Amino acid sequence: METLIIYNSTHHGNTEKIAKVMAEILDAELVKPDEVDIATLSKYDLIGFGSGIYHGKHHKSLFELINKLNNQKGKKAFILSTSGIKKVCFFHEFDKTLKRKLLEKGFRIIGEFNCRGWDTYPFWVKPFGGVNKGKPDEKDLENAKNFVRVLKRIFESDQSGSVSSVNRRSPQGKSVVKFK
Repeated sequence: METLIIYNSTHHGNTEKIAKVMAEILDAELVKPDEVDIATLSKYDLIGFGSGIYHGKHHKSLFELINKLNNQKGKKAFILSTSGIKKVCFFHEFDKTLKRKLLEKGFRIIGEFNCRGWDTYPFWVKPFGGVNKGKPDEKDLENAKNFVRVLKRIFESDQSGSVSSVNRRSPQGKSVVKFK
């Protein structure tokens, strides 16, 4: 499975930490959006798109890249993000805009991953050292590894047509990975 992870990690390297552990498990290439050679995307079976969350959305460089793409005709993709605040369904749906844009370009989204990241952006948290200092931590990195392990199995099963949907939860009942 040829895999590419396209990511932007601007402030504290939160997303880069997650992207790197995912790339290890998937044996994926890691690139920044401005380094992507659009002509080579067809050689990849799976493409990850990720960044930190800025004002409720992924980094604009991902959208700029996606806008340049032709229809991907069902190419499998996944989304990853790190954020200073917790992702809450119907309230903080960070992936919604990126997901919609990828679907418009013909991608098939087979997974989404989000974890908290160290954030010093809001002016009111900077004097206190920000929020989520030390995040992503070892537990988050392990969750990212587990996410792509399951994603890999889903991808392989999907190739044979035996799996269509999985929603995996941690032993504590918290959502760890979301697949469609």
